[in-house]
Amino acid sequence: MASYSLQWTIVQKDEEKIIRQFLSEKDISRRALTDIKFAGGQITVNEREENVLYQLKCGDRLEVTFPPEKSSETLIGEDIPIQIIFEDKDLLVIDKPAFMNTIPSREHPHGSLANALIGYYQKKSIDATVHIVTRLDRNTSGLVLVAKHRYIHHLLSQMQQKRMIKRTYEALVEGVLSKDDGTIDAPIGRKESSIIEREVRADGKAARTHYHVLKRRSKFCHIRLSLDTGRTHQIRVHMSYIGHPLLGDDLYGGSTDIYERQALHCSNLTFYHPTLEKEMNFHSDFPFEV
Repeated sequence: MASYSLQWTIVQKDEEKIIRQFLSEKDISRRALTDIKFAGGQITVNEREENVLYQLKCGDRLEVTFPPEKSSETLIGEDIPIQIIFEDKDLLVIDKPAFMNTIPSREHPHGSLANALIGYYQKKSIDATVHIVTRLDRNTSGLVLVAKHRYIHHLLSQMQQKRMIKRTYEALVEGVLSKDDGTIDAPIGRKESSIIEREVRADGKAARTHYHVLKRRSKFCHIRLSLDTGRTHQIRVHMSYIGHPLLGDDLYGGSTDIYERQALHCSNLTFYHPTLEKEMNFHSDFPFEV
């Protein structure tokens, strides 16, 4: 298996910087440098090993090879087909089906996206473990962003904390919304009588959901949603709170007459690729009949 590596050709503005400073500006921490030095990584300039005090020159080819990733001993690879929308050496975008956990749970210890990814990496001899950046509920389908290495995961997680990773959802909700556009600004917390269910409550964490009506039908609406916050079950809780639960979402009051799972899908994913240095946009078609 080949270890993960990054390469740069040094330009004039970075000339005379020592490697440690240059890598710090690339958000590679001192702790990561220690791991590189003592856990099987390598730093080379023009294919010759150097230490972090080496002073860079314009035109130098700097390469950093990270230590091999260590897979979790409890996470077992499984041969499960996954729909890969995009893949490069840094990350993957997966179209996750419904009825698949993102990671294993006590109730569903097998068959998760994480199990499928480990199986895929093993089959392809990819030196990586699972770094899920954006999760979806078991019964929510759509786009999931996965990093192949902890360094890329770190960069993407920072973007996520700054709300720089944008996800758009589509859903079918019961009833007919009176307005084309709306914002639900209501704090969400765990329901005291449940370890799973959430609810709007005064002592909850701030949560804000925006919706736009795409189509109206006699008994339901097809809507697009975006989030300013990322609370557990946020869309499901908020739509139920305003009297329009998701079709199929029996946990929050939705009817299961037509669908056996919540009619919720992550249809669009936009983020800045940290090494390609460009914005990436991905789309997945809404799987429900409107």
